[in-house]
Amino acid sequence: MTQLSTVDIARLREALLAAAYHVEPVHALLGTQAHSALARGERVPALRATEGGSPLATLVRLFLIGADCGEPEVRRAFHPLPLETAAAARLVGPATGGTVRAGLDLRPYGEGDTDWWVVSDIAADVRPGPLRRDHVLGVGGASVTLAQATVRRPAGSALDLGVGCGVQSLHLSRHVRQVTGTDVNPRALRLAALTAGLNGHEWELLPGVPGDFFAPVAGRRFDLIVSNPPFVIGPGDSGYLYRDSGIPGDGASRRLLRDVPAYLADGGWCQLLANWVHTAGEPWQDRIAGWLDGTGCDAWVWQREVQDPGEYVSMWLRDGGEEGSPAYEAKYGRWLDWLAGHEVAAVGFGIVTLHNSGRTDPVVRIEEVRHRVEQPTGPHIATWFDRQDWLRDVPDLRTARLRAAPAIQLEQRASIGEGGWAVDVQRLVLPDGLRFHTDVDTITVDLVAGCDGTNRLGDQIAVLAHAYGYAVDELTAGALPAVRYLVERGFLLPA
Repeated sequence: MTQLSTVDIARLREALLAAAYHVEPVHALLGTQAHSALARGERVPALRATEGGSPLATLVRLFLIGADCGEPEVRRAFHPLPLETAAAARLVGPATGGTVRAGLDLRPYGEGDTDWWVVSDIAADVRPGPLRRDHVLGVGGASVTLAQATVRRPAGSALDLGVGCGVQSLHLSRHVRQVTGTDVNPRALRLAALTAGLNGHEWELLPGVPGDFFAPVAGRRFDLIVSNPPFVIGPGDSGYLYRDSGIPGDGASRRLLRDVPAYLADGGWCQLLANWVHTAGEPWQDRIAGWLDGTGCDAWVWQREVQDPGEYVSMWLRDGGEEGSPAYEAKYGRWLDWLAGHEVAAVGFGIVTLHNSGRTDPVVRIEEVRHRVEQPTGPHIATWFDRQDWLRDVPDLRTARLRAAPAIQLEQRASIGEGGWAVDVQRLVLPDGLRFHTDVDTITVDLVAGCDGTNRLGDQIAVLAHAYGYAVDELTAGALPAVRYLVERGFLLPA
């Protein structure tokens, strides 16, 4: 693969701009039905919607649908970049029989009002068959999940560990001055450089060292580290650089979490995706807690999904385009045998956020967050850590003034009996953000109703103690832990 020169990258950018090859024009061209059909892997509606031969239609057919296109149409779509130059860079295959085929995936991508282009290898759902060992992933569910969860506060430096084609680095470039990306896959570094160039960015791209995630940046510290690493659980050698670290089991995730604090600047953040093993003899929360013990960082771990071994293996074999291949069943069986031999009952997938807060009493929360949450989650994750800092900084919670979250709701469930309706369950609900809910008693309902930011918490508790016939100290002892929980979850906020 010949690297495009700076001049040729500028020519390609000019062609893409002239064709309006961006997210919204592509959606408008395809229409809702064809776009949805293409997402399901059905090409015919999209092919019908892109007839006509315009540069935009040609680029969509070539890169997003994976269709062969006529050479004259492709030349017009790439102008002023010569088609031969695009072919030398493997953007397209050589023209044969009057048609041209995509050699790489080049697609529009965006965040808010920002339009980007991402260059990666072609996925198995566009061109079926097993992937090459050095396959470079494009925009996918995992990369979008990480991008949505990342804390987007201005920062001086960020490390994209396992940069791939550069999806995370594009997002980082919006709020970070200096972006560094590392990868053990030389093809990934080349495609990340092309992605950066097309979008007018300059990233520091460094070759990685297999088995040593931080070797390229030894001795350095970053304000933010993000990673969609090769975390797949298995022998560690199934043949794909983008998912196999060479470290068996969930050792890659463990090593990352143990090592990353040494590379975080004061106040720095780390956010990464990870897999972890579920075994019959150890709660998964205890397993992760052991990894985080002694790191000195505040941590919030979400388990978003759990799969049994069969589901897990099948998913990753499909991801590699191996379903239906001659070796499919044999690989499936060997992988299952390995998991069974290591007593893997299930595999958890989740998001880990670390914050180097400099506290001597770091907060560690490891929990299930498998319900639907509002996207992006990054702002909500950041304010969760802010509230942890606030709770630690308040010398006496009784002196605090709190207000109920603006959108908070109270749900009640009642049963009818001899005396009429009786409330069985009262639940506080956050209908937006992270959409937490929690069951509460009547006193807590009244306490939250009185949190308007004007009264001290201790005064509110005293009033409720008198109303319900409790001693103030007795009610305070029970109320303060509940209030801390409600603040942590975002039901109550510092006034």
